[in-house]
Amino acid sequence: MSPTRNARLLFNSVPDGYPVPGETTVYDETPQIDLDAVTLNGGFLVKTLVVSIDPFIRGRLRAPVKKSYVSAFELGKPITSYGIGVVLRSENADVPVGRYVYGPTIGARPSLFCAYQLTIGAKFQVFEEYTVYPELGQLTFIDKHPDVPLSVYLGAAGMPGQTAYTGWKEHSEAKHRDVAFITTGAGSVGSFVIQLAKQAGCKVIASAGSDDKVNFMKSIGADVAFNYKTTDTREVLEREGPVDIFWDNVGGEILDAALEFAADNGRFILLSKYWKQFYKEVPAKLASGEIKYVEDITKGLDKAGDVILAVQKGTNHGKAVVIVAED
Repeated sequence: MSPTRNARLLFNSVPDGYPVPGETTVYDETPQIDLDAVTLNGGFLVKTLVVSIDPFIRGRLRAPVKKSYVSAFELGKPITSYGIGVVLRSENADVPVGRYVYGPTIGARPSLFCAYQLTIGAKFQVFEEYTVYPELGQLTFIDKHPDVPLSVYLGAAGMPGQTAYTGWKEHSEAKHRDVAFITTGAGSVGSFVIQLAKQAGCKVIASAGSDDKVNFMKSIGADVAFNYKTTDTREVLEREGPVDIFWDNVGGEILDAALEFAADNGRFILLSKYWKQFYKEVPAKLASGEIKYVEDITKGLDKAGDVILAVQKGTNHGKAVVIVAED
């Protein structure tokens, strides 16, 4: 087979404020790969299908001298994030051709944020449209539900959904008529928690940063939804509380208000063991519509820089994903 394009998104410069597409990140379509001839060395070749654009990406667009809970991206190297791909070739008996794989990118492990990525041995190299993985590592298989799109496994059926489901199951101790206050309730995690709280019989108070997002929170069941930029959180909680369960995604003044109007024995969930149960229950509920979700889908890796900016500005509506290739 003739060489195939192996496009990638590079970290090009450290931004002062918001990341600038074409400056902070640069789309590079010059690399090529021979899909039939590339050496696997006992590993497997993955074609990336869809990648996740998450808020934490901004924290990695920094100089390495600035320390944080997660390492900085390396200048001149590809951006990384959670992603889903399909196995094209394999020399690993435990990794069959045709299986979907899902993986994170935190740390030194290879991940799926370009259409493919080439990683030989344990060395982390480029992140592109195709990837050779030496071992399964942090990648996991996805048993796709026939009525749930792959992209949803990066949101409601993926890491955000797992975060919501695990945190709620393990820490909420929800009882009928408890008052639950959920911040960033229009996000991929918060919107899931709203629906879990309603299913548990809670009264749900939810906040977000725009009127459109307020309407969305109401549409998925929030009893009281408000725009924290135009409405005083303390006044809402004083009127609608006290708060039995607080799901905190923001901290700061909103956390202070929740503490002030917390009920006796209130539970504050700031984030396990429910992941297997999650995959048994959640995809079917998503497919049936029992749990609703919203995606903000963009097609083309070349648009990923624009989506990163949109997520930082909060202009996306629903879980932001980029479709890199069709299955």
